[in-house]
Amino acid sequence: MSAAASAVALGLKANWKQFSLLVLINAFVGGMVGIERTVVPLIGAEEFGVASTTLVVSFIVSFGVVKACANLVSGQLADIWGRKRVLILGWLFGLPVPFIIIWAPSWGWIVAANALLGINQGLAWSMTVIMKVDLVGPKSRGLAVGLNEFAGYLAVGVTAFLTGYLASRYGLRPVPIYLGVGYAVLGAALSILLVRDTREHVRLELANHPKTASPLGFREIFMLTSLSDRNLFAASQAGLVNNLNDGMSWGLFPLFFAANGLGVERIGILKAVYPAVWGILQVATGPLSDRWGRKGLIVAGMWVQAAGLLTTAITRDFGWWLLASLLLGLGTAMVYPSLIAAVSDASHPSWRARSLSVYRFWRDLGYAIGALSAGLIADFFGFSAAITAIAALTFLSGVIVAVAMRETGPPVPVRHGS
Repeated sequence: MSAAASAVALGLKANWKQFSLLVLINAFVGGMVGIERTVVPLIGAEEFGVASTTLVVSFIVSFGVVKACANLVSGQLADIWGRKRVLILGWLFGLPVPFIIIWAPSWGWIVAANALLGINQGLAWSMTVIMKVDLVGPKSRGLAVGLNEFAGYLAVGVTAFLTGYLASRYGLRPVPIYLGVGYAVLGAALSILLVRDTREHVRLELANHPKTASPLGFREIFMLTSLSDRNLFAASQAGLVNNLNDGMSWGLFPLFFAANGLGVERIGILKAVYPAVWGILQVATGPLSDRWGRKGLIVAGMWVQAAGLLTTAITRDFGWWLLASLLLGLGTAMVYPSLIAAVSDASHPSWRARSLSVYRFWRDLGYAIGALSAGLIADFFGFSAAITAIAALTFLSGVIVAVAMRETGPPVPVRHGS
């Protein structure tokens, strides 16, 4: 064993510097999505005159499909190339995105930019999750994921608010998008200069793991995560529906609120509250899932999301919409870190990165399915009908978790660094 390998230890305390760096980097990853939450649907409707809701949300469809596919290969690439190289590759795809949005002469350019953003998010966000789970080991997975998602989605919320504020004063382009330029440059620079790979941490966890895994191919892991294992299946479908309703809210909510008389600044507030609450509360819900278990938080979280969506659909008042945004944030905070931790619990360390990549494939495919299906329903039946339909589907997904998932109990401890 090399000197570097012998110095490796699992645990948050032993790895706090790298862990904190990855938290900061994921804030920049989240900020890249945040630049689009408020202004991009309005750019489509107001600057390019796209009348069809389905066409307006096409940028989310391109983002979701590409991100899902990037997620699917990210774990395989991480095991072959190393986590750091895949993280850097993700940032290289993200660097052109804000510039394309600023200079786009037509809506097709925005759709193309979001395909690049999907690769950026699928590779970079996946690596920050996987690397944090590698660093802390099995004891504190919920905490690790909670802190990761806290940073990412708080940045989404703060950026959504800032872009709305800037757009209300300087227009939809280019000033609000300058934030994305800063995020991309800083994220890429920190990843290249300061991040260290975490594969030695995986080797240490494998050496102390009580179960020896048979070698599994990608097809076997894909089927296991998607269907064969009841816990992994329950998590995958819940992740898909969670991001399905998020994709719907991303594309439809700005148009729905604008159609009901809200200005861009107040739309920015509503679009900021949801991911900000989601991000902040994960600092609590992630560790709670380590103590209480994953299943109860996932089921309750899906049902709270459904209540928030239904409240949005049936009311026409800013105060009620603000309450609905708080409910959406709370429900998603309960679900998001618990799902990733549940997948990590059910996966052997030797194929955990690939299993997480399959879960994230299904989860982020929900962006495309949610945006497309909600756009079609809205075009034919109106915004309220689309939001209500997604609320019902979200409630049903919680029922499936309640029936299918088995609580795994406390994780098996391994030796941690002090």
